[in-house]
Amino acid sequence: MSTIVDTNFNFPNQKSVYKGKVREVYNINDEQLVMVATDRLSAFDVVMPKGIPYKGQILNQIATKMMKETEDLVPNWLVATPDPNVAVGHLCEPFKVEMVIRGYMSGHAAREYKLGKRMLCGVAMPEGMKENDKFPNPIITPATKAEMGDHDEDISREDILKRGIVSQDDYIVLEDYTRKLFQRGTEIAADRGLILVDTKYEFGKTKDGKIVLIDEIHTPDSSRYFYADGYQERQNKGEAQKQLSKEFVRQWLIANDFQGLEGQTVPVMSDDYIETVSERYIELYENITGDTFIKADVSDIQSRIETNVLAYLKLFNSVD
Repeated sequence: MSTIVDTNFNFPNQKSVYKGKVREVYNINDEQLVMVATDRLSAFDVVMPKGIPYKGQILNQIATKMMKETEDLVPNWLVATPDPNVAVGHLCEPFKVEMVIRGYMSGHAAREYKLGKRMLCGVAMPEGMKENDKFPNPIITPATKAEMGDHDEDISREDILKRGIVSQDDYIVLEDYTRKLFQRGTEIAADRGLILVDTKYEFGKTKDGKIVLIDEIHTPDSSRYFYADGYQERQNKGEAQKQLSKEFVRQWLIANDFQGLEGQTVPVMSDDYIETVSERYIELYENITGDTFIKADVSDIQSRIETNVLAYLKLFNSVD
């Protein structure tokens, strides 16, 4: 199946392009950003060799829907979605921290807990917890880019302020927005029979100094979901939770001796396995949004995206 794993557009008034792990961001005249969600799959901070059909469309459409469902609480960068794989928004200066918030002791927190650690990013985790237990209150465990390389590293609130990564006034806003978004996300998930386990939010500042939500929100790449039905029974029995996240990919990689560590080789994903990953992402989309997923035309994704973005920019410039 056709996928989009790399782009090389040259839009009118394009100043630069930034290529992240799964998104490519085009700066248009230092005013707007055109963010293309590719079909690349990243796990353990490593991009997998093959793309996942429809993944970019799924992530982009979940993120834009969730931004519209939270814009009454927290302002965001989004202006338009001219293509299923594209979001256009205000140019922002990103904060150099990811605001990770956890309602349950899962994923990275659980792995640290099993190693005997009871502090994560300067936040205490109670004794006597089991994997996937609910925290008494959600905890914020920020991450930042390592000084060497592209890996995320845990960081405490105190270190963020001490190192001047974010000012105290701004950080108070980031924490407030993070808790508000997580509460709304929890409510949205509950309405769809899901539990929002943990997630991350990224923020930036617009030219006029306004702090806004950027990037993605409540997608299966940035968030972990459990099915609410049967959650407590599975916990009581010590069984694994039924998840809606890309954790299933991480577990497959771990089972195939890969965790992104030095000297490890990415295992080969067969076409059949890639197809199952694509199907899981579609399942995630439909459960998270409550909408039926409509597959976009993927016969020539590059041309489709370029045509739609050019039409938007032409309209934007004529209005402007």
